[in-house]
Amino acid sequence: MGDIAVWVAAFTGGTAVLASWVTNLGNVRAAQVQAEASAQAEHRGRVRELRRAAYLELMEHAHVIGELYRRVMDAFIQVADPDQQLTRFEELRSELREAYDPLMHSVRVVTLEGPPPTAEAAQGVLDAAQQVNRCLWRITCGDADARARFDEIQRAYLRCLGRFVEAARAAMEAP
Repeated sequence: MGDIAVWVAAFTGGTAVLASWVTNLGNVRAAQVQAEASAQAEHRGRVRELRRAAYLELMEHAHVIGELYRRVMDAFIQVADPDQQLTRFEELRSELREAYDPLMHSVRVVTLEGPPPTAEAAQGVLDAAQQVNRCLWRITCGDADARARFDEIQRAYLRCLGRFVEAARAAMEAP
């Protein structure tokens, strides 16, 4: 009877050790899964915040550019003297050159942060701004048709900005 008791004790002890080892493996795996899930959630949160900051920065710079375009439109209406108007346009072109670089930088950051539809919409804003700036240059050169084209191209700029805002909103709502 003593031999059976030893075997039972050994078997019970072995089972306990094995059960402890299996439980430990399960706990380790559960901890790894939880750590990975937490890291992924943190990464998604960081990406979301970086994108949000990039989108807001681009919208801010685009707003500055849009305000300068409105000042061009005001100069057409408020300044009657052609020489004073030309001087005002040159001043605004100088301000636009200063405002264009931050916009270009913001578009590059959005392109980096993605996703592709938002990056494409941001590039559209930059391209439209470039066209409006070129049209303003033609106005200062005396191009007779440039005034009408300025209105049209400036509205296209605003539509591109609207498309960017929608793309940014969709990107922020995506999981």
